[in-house]
Amino acid sequence: MKYYIIAGEASGDLHASNLIAELKKLDNNAELRGWGGDLMIEQGVNVVKHIKELAFMGFVEVIQNLNTILKNFKICKKDILDNKPDVLILVDYPGFNLRIAKFAAKNGIKVFYYISPTVWAWHKSRIKQIKKYVSHLFVILPFEKDFFKKHNYEVDYEGHPLLDEYQNFISTLSSENNFRIDNSLSSKPIIALLPGSRKQEVLKMLPEMIQLSETYSEYQFVIAGVNSLGIDFYNEILNNNKVEIIFGQTYKLLMNSYAALVTSGTATLETAIFNIPQVVCYKAGSFWFKIAKLLVNVKYISLVNLILDKPAVKELIQNDFTFNNLKAEFQRITKDENYRTQLFENYKLLSEKLGGSGASKRTAKLMYKYLTQ
Repeated sequence: MKYYIIAGEASGDLHASNLIAELKKLDNNAELRGWGGDLMIEQGVNVVKHIKELAFMGFVEVIQNLNTILKNFKICKKDILDNKPDVLILVDYPGFNLRIAKFAAKNGIKVFYYISPTVWAWHKSRIKQIKKYVSHLFVILPFEKDFFKKHNYEVDYEGHPLLDEYQNFISTLSSENNFRIDNSLSSKPIIALLPGSRKQEVLKMLPEMIQLSETYSEYQFVIAGVNSLGIDFYNEILNNNKVEIIFGQTYKLLMNSYAALVTSGTATLETAIFNIPQVVCYKAGSFWFKIAKLLVNVKYISLVNLILDKPAVKELIQNDFTFNNLKAEFQRITKDENYRTQLFENYKLLSEKLGGSGASKRTAKLMYKYLTQ
């Protein structure tokens, strides 16, 4: 069977690669083509466009690269028609993928969508597009199934693929699990700092986070660095502050941490899966935050709280994200044993809601079933 898969970001490349690995086990004759990254290439996908050429963030950058984006649409549409796939599998990346879904459906190509656009938070008009052009939607958050049901659209939920990543990580650990910081084993409890993956996020989050290290010398603060930003970028923010930076070891860092300060996003869910007490932080420019408040309709900003539908972890958002507030919440997650115990109980409930590992395998089986019925 011929599969055409489109992922436009690093997270999509990761989840698509795991899905493809499971599809290949079910279909020995799978022909794989698409748009993605190195992980998809490792799974044997003939990648037409690499995600490095697709990562345009923010309104200004999109406008500056509008000609390239429009050209990419043309290239993608032509390549799909030339290759006549049995199914088009779209992974997240809604700004691009929903337009391609419409094109493919109008040309008689079956469309599967894996990892739903966050229409439950904003841009609800996209629900009509999904219902009209997507044959099957495979969601990864438990509340999304009920959300779409209220809109008369049945979707499939087989768990969250991050649990597969967690299990893969655990299975590759050595028995010693020595985590080295600055070429030596840290004797102090580690505090993980996850300030985000985008430059503007890090610039707003990290200075407040590292200020805590000056107050709490009994801990070793360690930043989970992003390779694409580079060591020089972080060093400029640190300004000789004695906070360590590690690259490519975020899961190992979390596994060895006592607590964490986390910028809102998938990292909040990853931190919870590793059972690490956390404070969720987020701050944007005042103008963009006002726009977001008008457009986004959610009670919480972290995935942990959204899934549990309660304030299980503390969120310091915008004007609440101050050093004094951060210090107070840091005290709670490190010193208050009752609070830490309550967090662990909430994390256990979260794990139950997420349904355990094997999401990629179950989703692949369901996709193959739909294709071969």
